[in-house]
Amino acid sequence: MERCGCGLEAEKIDGPTHAYMLSTASCWEAYGRLLAREYEDQGRWRVHRLSVDAYAVQHPGVDVAQARNSVGIHLSRLGLIFERGWSLEKANDAMLAITAKKFSYPWLMPPSGVAGVTVEDVLAAETAEAHMRAVEGWAQAVWQSWAQHHATVSEWLKQIG
Repeated sequence: MERCGCGLEAEKIDGPTHAYMLSTASCWEAYGRLLAREYEDQGRWRVHRLSVDAYAVQHPGVDVAQARNSVGIHLSRLGLIFERGWSLEKANDAMLAITAKKFSYPWLMPPSGVAGVTVEDVLAAETAEAHMRAVEGWAQAVWQSWAQHHATVSEWLKQIG
């Protein structure tokens, strides 16, 4: 068994991982299964970008430009949804504005604890409706785990409107 930084415990496997979102190979493989489900099922697709946000922010990596910008962009989208109450669709559209600004995000020290929800919890959802609820709960838990940086994200969001 091995434990990912996100808290997922799974059988250790040999396999690929992401270049800068640090995870175990078993966690990366689970995320691949989640993405496949979302691509295959329109009922699950609606929350796809929220899944991407949750996974990216839960696996922040180390202080390199790609990781800083990934965390900044995905935390910004989560802030729009959970702090400003934007719909998923409106937040999706805002991602174009966020990425077009080409901010150089600073490194934010990742949370010391885990969010308590992982990609495996979402994979346990058997129906599209349960999947959507699980993704929303996962994303909310990940957002809350970064509470120490919510004021910083709020400042970033002022720059996009």
